[in-house]
Amino acid sequence: MSFLELKNVSKSFGEDTILKDIDLSVEEGEFLVLLGFSGTGKTTLINLMAGLEQPTKGTVTFKGQPVKEPGRERGVIFQSYSLMPWLTVNGNVALAVDTMFPELSKADRQAKVDHYVKMVGLSHAKSRRPAELSGGMRQRVNVARALAMNPEMLLLDEPLSALDALTRANLADEIEHIWEEDKKTCVLITNDVDEAIILADRIIALNPDGTLGDEFKVNLPRPRDRMEMNHNETFKKLRAEVTNYLMDAGIEAKVEGTKLLPNVTPIHGVPAAVADAQKGMIENRFLDFSQLHKVYPTPKGPLTVVEDFDLKINKGEFISLIGHSGCGKSTVLTMAAGLNEISKGAIKLDGRHVEGADPERAVVFQSPNLFPWLTAKENVAIGVDKVYPKASQAERQDVVEYYLERVGLADAMDKGAADLSNGMKQRVGIARAFALSPKLLLLDEPFGMLDSLTRWELQEVLMEVWSRTKVTAICVTHDVDEAILLADRVVMMTNGPQATIGKITEVDLPRPRTRKALLEHPDYYNYRQEVLDFLEEYEHGAKPKPKPAAIAAE
Repeated sequence: MSFLELKNVSKSFGEDTILKDIDLSVEEGEFLVLLGFSGTGKTTLINLMAGLEQPTKGTVTFKGQPVKEPGRERGVIFQSYSLMPWLTVNGNVALAVDTMFPELSKADRQAKVDHYVKMVGLSHAKSRRPAELSGGMRQRVNVARALAMNPEMLLLDEPLSALDALTRANLADEIEHIWEEDKKTCVLITNDVDEAIILADRIIALNPDGTLGDEFKVNLPRPRDRMEMNHNETFKKLRAEVTNYLMDAGIEAKVEGTKLLPNVTPIHGVPAAVADAQKGMIENRFLDFSQLHKVYPTPKGPLTVVEDFDLKINKGEFISLIGHSGCGKSTVLTMAAGLNEISKGAIKLDGRHVEGADPERAVVFQSPNLFPWLTAKENVAIGVDKVYPKASQAERQDVVEYYLERVGLADAMDKGAADLSNGMKQRVGIARAFALSPKLLLLDEPFGMLDSLTRWELQEVLMEVWSRTKVTAICVTHDVDEAILLADRVVMMTNGPQATIGKITEVDLPRPRTRKALLEHPDYYNYRQEVLDFLEEYEHGAKPKPKPAAIAAE
């Protein structure tokens, strides 16, 4: 008998069917991962298992009994922490223990609280309140609180998606360790392929139409070390299979008009205003960071955040800037944009010093910051009208429409920004930046807030548009695969304060690039290992090493 079973389950809200004809069995002690992207019904499926929702059709049973309501035997960990802000770590966990075990003595209840707080590594912070904790620590409290209910089964609804990459990886490892220790049955929903493979016994994809997709068995020995996986042929093969399945299923189902983007012939040629703006630039050392420093005053004296950042970039290069949180990546980017004052050193673009913000340096932030009352076209036109004052209205309109077409928004140009999805808003942000025909494109984690499939798709959109313009670009990212996929060189920064360049890796992979092609390229995982090795070296706050002289001569 299956531990938890769904038979012919469908779930509708009004006329919208979210899940369709789901047949799923979860075995006792299994770690099952449901892998899918925004809008595929993952959370609805977890809610049905938890008893928070009832199916429109079919049955959900736990140990042979119908699931009609939430129960302590099925602990749920959500994406948001939902902690009581006035209670300490101890107090939040005790809330669950006191509710579940009222018959125990006060001392026994406290022992339970201490046990689970220690299990998630928060004994040192047990008297702190949520406002004093990082995002990762808050989610640990959430995990401890669920475990303290001593459930037979854990249901995890994207519990790590709001965390930075390093915290996410560390907490995923802890969840695997807890699962190994207690052998609880676990169901995790996620949109992260690596996370799924590291944790799962079995992966099941959710299709965009609400049906279950292919099933993938994970035949990798435990514990699974992330660094070792990079050399494991079984891991590489499975990673490619899962990624290809999701991209094929997801992109095929997209309705934003992007699936044929690489083969679309634009109705306009490159606008004359754009061609004119790209003439007459120097080629070598087009962008020159020279002995760059950023120092902030503090009550305890000056704090040097970035030190001796020295980098020469040729015209048309694409640079990825990567490092752990707090290493100064975004600080370097905002200084290049002219949005953050340079403390010492200089930045030269096309032979001239960078001083203040200028549309010749376009920035795409994590949040696109559109004017919600304007259409997509009007949001792009604001910058274009300023950048091409001598162009005719028709030429400026050509620029706007050309780039909105290039990012797959040909059918949504006249939609209001407030009516666009997050992915579509970021497309407008990318179009707006390219439409300025900048000398330098600066991208500050532009896809960080998007689900994996949208991120993958927009990376390919970005590469397609970049391949037409060859604008010099720097992209700040924490995603190793994104860094390699986009870049001619990956520049790795040491930890802050006093962060600087620690290593530069030249990425000699053929262009145009696609994620599928890269996963099959024999050199791809070697580049990946170089970056992973560097990040691991600096993972635990290592001090910067002396910078090799060769870096400054790049």
